[in-house]
Amino acid sequence: MFLWLPAYPTFQPGWDQEEIHATFFKCISWQVEETLDTISCPYHYFCDKTYPANYPLLVDVLVLLFTTASYLVTLVIMIMDMIYGRGRIFLGQSKRFLLPSGPISLPLIILAFAKGPQINTIFPLSCLGPAILLMVLISALSFDNAADKDFKYTFFVASTVSGILHASLYLDSVVLPFYTGFDALMSSTFSGECASCVCRKEALVVGGKLVRYRGWSMTTFFVVGVLCLRIICKISGENYAGKLLFIKAFMERFSWILITVDCAYLTLHSPPERVMLRVAAFGGIFLLIFLQVLKEACSKIHSMAYVAEKLRWLSTSLQTI
Repeated sequence: MFLWLPAYPTFQPGWDQEEIHATFFKCISWQVEETLDTISCPYHYFCDKTYPANYPLLVDVLVLLFTTASYLVTLVIMIMDMIYGRGRIFLGQSKRFLLPSGPISLPLIILAFAKGPQINTIFPLSCLGPAILLMVLISALSFDNAADKDFKYTFFVASTVSGILHASLYLDSVVLPFYTGFDALMSSTFSGECASCVCRKEALVVGGKLVRYRGWSMTTFFVVGVLCLRIICKISGENYAGKLLFIKAFMERFSWILITVDCAYLTLHSPPERVMLRVAAFGGIFLLIFLQVLKEACSKIHSMAYVAEKLRWLSTSLQTI
């Protein structure tokens, strides 16, 4: 874990590396000090404030169990919807309460993100929070309760939009200090003045420059845009909804592309923390994306087979006449 700590001659052997590691990754405020060495140390920083200590192990275990259950429910529903086909929907409208983007799970995910900096023992949300948010976005895109009445549908989708935006903001409050500390650790050298004192060649920015992922991002806004278009299409009626279907279909497909890009980027460029756990988490997200692509392919094949059957029946009827 500590092989990638920056080497510097003034690093003191008595310093606790684990404590330094926690300080860098949970630092809320980095203070810059004036320095006379403008060549080798033009920017001198130290951590002024960190998040409180982690919650007990039980909290991490509960979040881990809840997240695993949410993922397995999403996986099973996607598989069963694909098996049942277009004509029959697995669990009908009741499945909304089981999904990560539903009215039960999403508030719990928001609560976990709000307390994310202190959930960092065996299930660090600073590493796995982005995968959880991607799971929520996939859930919101994959399942649409279009059979609901207008008011009920609008209320449900609007609450999902609000929940996604809140979850994205809370996730950024978790990952941005994490990415900032990663940049401070990897792109700096220890000055020896204190355990968190570092020298840098360039100014330290919020979120750092080594990892570009953000929860409040284009991916989130495209998914939110799709959900808003679903509301507009639902309440505008058939006369106007048809004009928006092409835009909605384009935004849905582009949202899936952005989710895939985010997942691949985070798999390759995340800080080297809990590598196996992170690979397993994003591997699970890739599986959901693959199932969605397979579901769309099966739907297209089913539609083409249905059209071919109709054309065959029409041709037979004409020959009979």
